[in-house]
Amino acid sequence: MIPSRVSRVGAIFAAALALAACGPKTPDYQSIWSSTPTTTTSTDPSDLVPFPEYLNKLGVGSEQVVPGTLADLKINLPRPTGWTEYKNPNYSKGTVVIADHDTYPIAMLMAFRISGDFDADEAVKHADADALRSENFKKLDGSYDKFDGFPSSMIEGSYDLNGRRMQSYNRVVIATPTPPKPGIRYLIQLTVTGYADKAKEQAGDIEAIIKGFSVH
Repeated sequence: MIPSRVSRVGAIFAAALALAACGPKTPDYQSIWSSTPTTTTSTDPSDLVPFPEYLNKLGVGSEQVVPGTLADLKINLPRPTGWTEYKNPNYSKGTVVIADHDTYPIAMLMAFRISGDFDADEAVKHADADALRSENFKKLDGSYDKFDGFPSSMIEGSYDLNGRRMQSYNRVVIATPTPPKPGIRYLIQLTVTGYADKAKEQAGDIEAIIKGFSVH
């Protein structure tokens, strides 16, 4: 079963703020999820400001919403064969989690209606802080390329959690609704997490989720 304690990279906004192709080329996710990270981050994690704290300082207001109920934004989360919805009372209301036969790997999707006057392109550059602050985090890949035309941050890496080495993909997207509404945007977060020592055998399903995820 999945531990009740969710990793920080998998739940940037799990407290109350608690909380298709991207870029010029399509990353080789099969290769990424089969690799062993060898480099640590160069920044001292203790110097990084958690993303929720950063947004709070900007005066960003937020309300978590159920992704599938939005009428002005469509979010697609693919579900591979054998993956089912996973419930846990520790997850904030509105969080959508699917898991492979009730265990890792899992994919977590959260959506927030956010308000405030801020630069989304600049804000997403701070979205990786929570992942980088994870225990013994080692970065595999990252990008600030637009995702489906929206400001976005993506980071992949491995870290320690409850005595296991985990490998995770985390994407944050700040999207504009259709039609646009003054002062209203959506913050979408997708995190896919699995055991690092099983990354190669689980890469197919994980790649299908990552490549099929879309926001429009």
